[in-house]
Amino acid sequence: MIIQVKVKPGATFDKVERMEDGSYLIHTKVKAIDGKANISIIKMLSKKFNVNFKNILIKNPKSRKKIIQITI
Repeated sequence: MIIQVKVKPGATFDKVERMEDGSYLIHTKVKAIDGKANISIIKMLSKKFNVNFKNILIKNPKSRKKIIQITI
């Protein structure tokens, strides 16, 4: 499964929400320093989709708009 994600790092809460166009908006408390926000995103998505975090691959890791590949 491939999904498009827009990330808001440094938010006051953690939340994964689906947008009307089918993409996801992810708020994470972690700031985008040294890839820590990407790790937080992977953990949140692994809980949401009930998959192992090793099955999630992030493309465009330095952009706020990411393409995520989830293998089940």
